[in-house]
Amino acid sequence: MEKNDRLYKIRHSAAHVLAQAVLDMFPESKLAFGPPVKDGFYYDFELPRSLTPEDLPILEKKMKKIQAQRQKFHGRTVDIDQALDFYNQMGQVYKVDKIQELKEQGETEVTFYENILPQNGDVKFVDLCGGGHTDHTGDIGFYKLAKIAGAYFRGDENNQMLTRIYGYCYETKQELDDHLKMLREAEKRDHRKLGKELDLYVMSELVGPGLPLFTPRGMVVRDAIQDYLWELHKKNGYSRVLTPHIAKIDLYEKSGHAAKFGDQLFKVKGKDTDFVMKPMNCPHHMQIFDSQIRSYKDLPIKYFECPGTVYRDEKSGQLSGLTRVRMISQDDGHLFCALNQIEEEILTIVDIIKTFYTRIGMFSDYWVSLSVRGEDKTKYLGSEEVWNKSEAALESAAKRANLNFERMEDEAAFYGPKLDFMFKDAIGREWQLATIQLDFNLPERFDLSFVNEQGEKERPVVVHRAICGSLERFMAVMIEHTAGAFPAWMAPVQADIICVSEVFKDYAKQVMETLKEADVRANMMDYTNSLGKNVRESEKAKVPFKLIIGENEVKDKTVTVREYNTGKQETMNLEKFIKHIQES
Repeated sequence: MEKNDRLYKIRHSAAHVLAQAVLDMFPESKLAFGPPVKDGFYYDFELPRSLTPEDLPILEKKMKKIQAQRQKFHGRTVDIDQALDFYNQMGQVYKVDKIQELKEQGETEVTFYENILPQNGDVKFVDLCGGGHTDHTGDIGFYKLAKIAGAYFRGDENNQMLTRIYGYCYETKQELDDHLKMLREAEKRDHRKLGKELDLYVMSELVGPGLPLFTPRGMVVRDAIQDYLWELHKKNGYSRVLTPHIAKIDLYEKSGHAAKFGDQLFKVKGKDTDFVMKPMNCPHHMQIFDSQIRSYKDLPIKYFECPGTVYRDEKSGQLSGLTRVRMISQDDGHLFCALNQIEEEILTIVDIIKTFYTRIGMFSDYWVSLSVRGEDKTKYLGSEEVWNKSEAALESAAKRANLNFERMEDEAAFYGPKLDFMFKDAIGREWQLATIQLDFNLPERFDLSFVNEQGEKERPVVVHRAICGSLERFMAVMIEHTAGAFPAWMAPVQADIICVSEVFKDYAKQVMETLKEADVRANMMDYTNSLGKNVRESEKAKVPFKLIIGENEVKDKTVTVREYNTGKQETMNLEKFIKHIQES
């Protein structure tokens, strides 16, 4: 959102109204800052007491009152020393901190925004602010105070812990209602809740936070994803590689990852050598490429490592289920090619992405960020010629693949342009998952080369590609996208065999053996239970298919198949069902 965007102004103005309401409730409050965010706004405060959820409706009521008064938002510039005096007298230490920072940067003026009663011109609220507001408080849309959290001032854990109040805010009531409905649905689909209910992974205090343990059922899902990824890459010329989980710090100092990850690196002390747990797989793959002389005839060279497990010491407060972990299993791949091969190789990777996300039902609603350089070319590594050819190759490939892409200026990484794929899940949330990135940095750092057609050394381009990103985060997305009802090819159990009565158990056992021989993941449910109980248990486990066996099925040597997702029921012979499973 830009400052001039209508939604930015609504959300920014709502944040000011919240701050005014908080000051009305707690006059001794100290204000930090309150920006608009993706789905609303927040504001940080130092308060005289802890807030409870019961305080939020009280604050909302105060906000409604301010909204009804239609107070005017009025901006004015103030001499920076006068601004310091103003906030010092009020004891607003966080505003003083910001103004002092601006003064050190050479600023001589700041902007105040005042909320003014239209009837008599009384100033009801003043905030240090760069602007972007509606005309008055009556035009701040529809909002809902959502939650209370802790946040360090300026995000630094050495600073004061503040109280952050979040609010959702939209231009219309319908948009707000739709968002709240989506959040309720998201809560039902929360992968942390479903992961436990479906017995997919566990977290252990003895093992440590951010280190998930995948159960047998969870491993079926992981293996299905990994196997399918390898199937797609194998047919497109990739070779599997495996690299150690540790390396000397020298490797990451040369690659630049030691500086990038800093205190996120896990250190390992050996008998005579110190190591770190690898934060990325890229430097290892560079070493494999550099292990022998390469010719243009060898290119492109494509390495695939899945899982390429890396480790990062994320802050405990940032860890969350499978979406933010300390053990990250990447579906990592690196491709080494010449400049004139980029476009065709990008098209191959795009085809893999299309095939993969079409199969899981997420390719119908997506867009791609084509991230290129901005006007200041000095920020980027590599020659003008290489950048121009690379950006042109990415854009041409995006057009040839008929991708829904948007060219994003000044969004490229310093080491090269990229394509980032954004997908929407079943309830409309956007996730950045697949990515294709060109890299001119690592070939330079590791002095990689191949012998070109003229017999001269030439620098290869490295293409980083990830289809899922990380298996942990992707599994979290899939659990929530499917609400735990995985497609049959990915499901831990593909079919539950349910007898109408114990007398049909012998045929049910024959069905079970036939399915096992066909590599169908089947489960024989307890035939001493009632039909109703077994059906309910199968539904709870979200098993894709139930095979009901009764008198007619035994007589006709068939099974009655009931689909979990559709409720559709059909009687068929076992061969037809097996074919259906194998094609799913």
